[in-house]
Amino acid sequence: MLFYTTLFLLFIYFKIARVYRKEEKSGLFILSQNILVASGALFTLYHGLLSFPWYLVTIVSFLFFIIAALMVTAVQLGIFVDGKPQFGISKVYKYLPFLTLVIIFLSIKMWI
Repeated sequence: MLFYTTLFLLFIYFKIARVYRKEEKSGLFILSQNILVASGALFTLYHGLLSFPWYLVTIVSFLFFIIAALMVTAVQLGIFVDGKPQFGISKVYKYLPFLTLVIIFLSIKMWI
């Protein structure tokens, strides 16, 4: 279960990072976050391929990719109540470092 949670968060992170790169100016802090998460992704996928059949990892990855893309797109379009935005993509950017820490922690926890 930890593998699937981490894999889903990885796809969400990379979709948010892709949107951030297109809309904002990337700096050294974001680059270092991306490198940390990419290394966590490699460890997670390696663990998944050792623990589960490759076709299951591929199917689940494809589904998580689609779900993460739809979730981030919905936030980009905006969630409005009475004409006021309730949750926007700028709030998501603020939580990106926290998401990085969660992904790294879960990747390490998976191997322990």
